[in-house]
Amino acid sequence: QVQLVASGGGLVQSGGSLTLSCAAVGFAQENFAIAWFHQSPGKERAGLSCINSGGARALWGDAPKGRFAIARDSTQATVEFKVDRVSPSDWGAYYCALETRRRCAPYKAQYRYWGQGVQVTVSS
Repeated sequence: QVQLVASGGGLVQSGGSLTLSCAAVGFAQENFAIAWFHQSPGKERAGLSCINSGGARALWGDAPKGRFAIARDSTQATVEFKVDRVSPSDWGAYYCALETRRRCAPYKAQYRYWGQGVQVTVSS
């Protein structure tokens, strides 16, 4: 059984950084992509970033401002997502998701497996 276990988050000071991790447990396929989504209260879940098993990265949303970074470890079992210059708009729940065609895209329906979500609270 495939499980995505997300960790990190919690209380983050505005202007600081946050790092989230997502571990794919029980997944052994060669081709995959893992993405991070953000959901603010009352808003749709939106794709932020993605990395696939070939190492290709995709950044969406605020990415052009250079605030996001995504990386995977050598075993490909864990993906880290970092947000710099955290602002109140980063408040909310963060979800990692996995799809099995090695395609990064910011569309929720594309992803078959989802992590449990981690909460980020931003303090001023």
